[in-house]
Amino acid sequence: MSSAVLRNEASALPVTLDDIRAARTRLAGHIERTPLAPSPSLSARLEVPVWLKLESRQRTGSFKLRGATNAVLGLDAAARARGVTAASTGNHGRALAHAAAAEGIRCVVCMSRLVPPNKLEAVKAEGAEARIVGRSQDEAQLEVNRLVAEEGLTAVPPFDHPAVIAGQGTMGLEIIEDLPDLATVLLPVSGGGLAAGTAAAIRALKPDVRIIGISMERGAAMAASLAAGHPVDVEELPTLADSLGGGIGLGNRYTFQMLRALLDDLILLSEAEIAAGIAHAYHQEREVVEGAGAVGIAALLAGKIGSQGPVVALLSGRNIDMALHHRLAGGERVDIAALSPAAQELR
Repeated sequence: MSSAVLRNEASALPVTLDDIRAARTRLAGHIERTPLAPSPSLSARLEVPVWLKLESRQRTGSFKLRGATNAVLGLDAAARARGVTAASTGNHGRALAHAAAAEGIRCVVCMSRLVPPNKLEAVKAEGAEARIVGRSQDEAQLEVNRLVAEEGLTAVPPFDHPAVIAGQGTMGLEIIEDLPDLATVLLPVSGGGLAAGTAAAIRALKPDVRIIGISMERGAAMAASLAAGHPVDVEELPTLADSLGGGIGLGNRYTFQMLRALLDDLILLSEAEIAAGIAHAYHQEREVVEGAGAVGIAALLAGKIGSQGPVVALLSGRNIDMALHHRLAGGERVDIAALSPAAQELR
């Protein structure tokens, strides 16, 4: 598709700069305005300024709190009384549970057996009811659909929802305000809520910024969908970037369209490259990040990003099992398949 066609699509996005600005007003006092920190080590490597957007320091440990809270605050009284539900790989579930608890709303989070135990326990700790259903996000979504149909709960999807996308887009406003001469931004990509919202804000304010999505080689549904020209299913596989797992939905209404229009490139990383990103974040940046949060750093370390700068890498979350983090930070080569709870169950 030509760049002219893509720019026309970007001018008619379903989530606009006005939506994102309204979300920021709504979220005031409910989330942190996370810092943008320089990275001397990565700047020296690339020979251009590199900055890290530390969304890993958000209250629930990931960017997901922005979108989930924006969606919850927009519910009417009847929906609040019935409660909310979502399928999640962990971070969205924790964020939705936190947002719902703050408003006194019932929350049921449905997760597959691929979700790490630490993320399951974090959802429970926020006061939500956690249900483990099947071995994929698609199977967990079936339970969400049942809760909506039979119990009247409101589904708050982890990414393909205008209020969620707008909430995530508030990160883009902060990045541009803190670094007006931004040239390149690196965004983790899973279902696309983070990338779609953040890219929409940045593209509206700074049209010439290069926007690059980053995902993993193992089961990147958005990458496969963009390559096919329409949403497709992929097999969900164990990965260090577990928060980037899951499909985008064959009926995807928003994020596929937005990322097709907004991304300049989408880069995939090996598990070894993601592990190197996690270790670098810890040893050089003094930051604990999960695999999904480390993909921007990993892409820079792997030499997969050109030197057009200043560059911002968004560190999306820190909710990694600390025993696993210790192994990776120590340089241990981890058997990815053996990490999966589902794989342990099948042994």
